[in-house]
Amino acid sequence: QGHLVESGGASVQPGDSLRLSCVGAGFTFSDAAFSWYRQAPGKEREHVATIYSTETLKEYSYSAKGRFTISRDNRRSTVYLQMTDLKPEDTGVYYCHRRNDDTWGQGTQVTVSS
Repeated sequence: QGHLVESGGASVQPGDSLRLSCVGAGFTFSDAAFSWYRQAPGKEREHVATIYSTETLKEYSYSAKGRFTISRDNRRSTVYLQMTDLKPEDTGVYYCHRRNDDTWGQGTQVTVSS
C-alpha cells in the first residue's frame, strides 16, 4: 500500500554531486525503513543504502561508503540520497524501496560520463 516517487536524477560528469529524493505517500512514513537500489544497463538491480525508522541506523554498499549519504525528513515524507564524487560506474536507474511492504518507485536516471 502507498507509493513512492523518485526525482533528482541527471546527466553529470565524474566528480560531480547529485541529490536524489524519494517522496512517499499513502502510509505512515515515520514507521518505515527505506532503501535505495540501482540498476545499470545489462546488470542486476543492486542495493545502495538503507535507512531505518531510527535515523541513526544506516547501511551502505561497499561502493557507496564514503561517497553517498542516505537521510530522511519525516516532516516532508522524503528520503534522500546525497551522492558525491560520482563515477561512471554509478550510472543507472535509481529506485527507492519501502522495506515494510515491498513498495518500489518508478526510478530516476543517473548518468555519469565525461
